[in-house]
Amino acid sequence: MKKIFALCNLLCVLLVSSQCKAQDKSSRPSPPAVVKQKLASGSEITIDYSQPSLKGRTIGKDIEPKLDEVWRTGANEATVFETSKAIKINGKELPAGKYGFFSIMGKDGWTIIFNKNWKQWGAYDYKQEEDVLRTNAKETVSESSTEKFTFTIDTNGTVTLHWGTKKVSFIIE
Repeated sequence: MKKIFALCNLLCVLLVSSQCKAQDKSSRPSPPAVVKQKLASGSEITIDYSQPSLKGRTIGKDIEPKLDEVWRTGANEATVFETSKAIKINGKELPAGKYGFFSIMGKDGWTIIFNKNWKQWGAYDYKQEEDVLRTNAKETVSESSTEKFTFTIDTNGTVTLHWGTKKVSFIIE
């Protein structure tokens, strides 16, 4: 009986330790990142995403985003955008809550998408009919290149995606 008990304990320890390893996302090639900002309006904005690296690749050719295709706006799981209060994105209403954050890189600018389905891997289960809000954003060119995909949120509500020499911004009110 003692041997069975010891074996069960050992199996439990191995199971728990393997689960802990599975949850450690920091060793991924595209590690997790979170950016948070409290805006003057009192709304707290959180963007939880993974950071792919260029590694000499060309955006739109060798690595996402591809022209006119829905992108998870990061790597691994879909990027999650969360707001503690109702806000406006480029003047359009977005209720408080969690959203899948997707985007489409176009020739004349980007489409920024907030989708009901925030808990998914990549954009494989993305459905346009679950979009809560879509808005346009312009792309500008940065003087320097950003190796790892990065989000920033200014206290004035400007959210910017930085990657390579691309900068894409939209305004939260």
